[in-house]
Amino acid sequence: MTEVRVEDDPALDKTAPRVAAPASAPPAKGRLAQGGESYRVLVWRRFRRSISGMIGLVLVSALLIMALFADFFAPVDPKASNLAFSPPDAVSFFTADGSFTLRPRVYPTIETGEFDPVTFQPLTGPDYENPIDLGFFVKGYPHNILWLIPSDIHFFGAVDGRPVHFLGTDKLGRDILSRGIVGSRISLTIALIVVSITTIVGTTIGITSGYLGGRLDAWLQRVVDVVLAFPQLPLYLALTTLIPITAPSNVFIAFVIAVLAALGWAQLSREVRGKTLALARIEYVRAAMAVGAGDGRIIFRHILPNVLSHVIVAVTIAIPAVILLESFLGFLGFAVKPPLISWGLMLQDTGTFSVIGSYPWILSPVAFVLIAVFAFNALGDGLRDAVDPY
Repeated sequence: MTEVRVEDDPALDKTAPRVAAPASAPPAKGRLAQGGESYRVLVWRRFRRSISGMIGLVLVSALLIMALFADFFAPVDPKASNLAFSPPDAVSFFTADGSFTLRPRVYPTIETGEFDPVTFQPLTGPDYENPIDLGFFVKGYPHNILWLIPSDIHFFGAVDGRPVHFLGTDKLGRDILSRGIVGSRISLTIALIVVSITTIVGTTIGITSGYLGGRLDAWLQRVVDVVLAFPQLPLYLALTTLIPITAPSNVFIAFVIAVLAALGWAQLSREVRGKTLALARIEYVRAAMAVGAGDGRIIFRHILPNVLSHVIVAVTIAIPAVILLESFLGFLGFAVKPPLISWGLMLQDTGTFSVIGSYPWILSPVAFVLIAVFAFNALGDGLRDAVDPY
């Protein structure tokens, strides 16, 4: 058998220059080695295609900014009293004689001195002789920006500092719009704190129960079953009545947060446990166990990042549920006590049909609740489609 050497092969040209194999370029930051986009970039690209999700993101950002700088956006002192049940002041671009003007103005509502012939209530009407010019960044009641910086500048309102009621006043003559803006602090703070506590507790118990299993899993799931078996609404009312009426407002709010958080973590825990049970059987988790990785490393490096997408979506959906619950409890008088302001507390004025029929603008706080619930629901729906599009 004749041996053929490569160097004797006439098909090879030894004088041809040799071309080195191209070296693989290092992957760019934020991208995979194969040239694909990272997971966060893919989620953001899919999320931007959701119109409702982007609307929810803008509204949620606006709500958080409004709550953080509530006194700056409130045009009137929310605790100041004026004419009770005053109707909303309509913005006009016309003077009293009908001529057009570029500066917006309102004609304040005053008592006309006449009485209704049926109810004998004093009649009110616009004061055309003393218009109030409106503007942005005007002076008003003193406040502290971020509770630290003293200021008297407000985003919009009357140029001369007089009260303007864009949504009318309540039974004590307090401005509804300003109270709704300032009340967003309490309502959103309660919702965010409750959801933060339930998320941390539910995620921790769910991952621990699903990963370790055994008797610990069995006992934890029985505790979850007991919590989920409670009729929550009667229990909320029963627990909140344990606080005396004379208790300080911060103690009452802390107790309400504790009650809502104690009953809200179980459902998320059950969902995270199910995700953990599925992830614990995946190949890369078993490979990490085979090479001797510790439980902490497996949980925090392999399981938690894959569960986090579900947790984020669950958080955005849980926040509007807590806002609705706080509003309902506040309407019944079990959430926030005066002098604090919340959306639920403002809804107490709508408890009688006669008030709603005579003064329909008293329902304006419902708009704040609707916008907040819609914003977080739209954001959560967009995130859910972006995180798991299939």
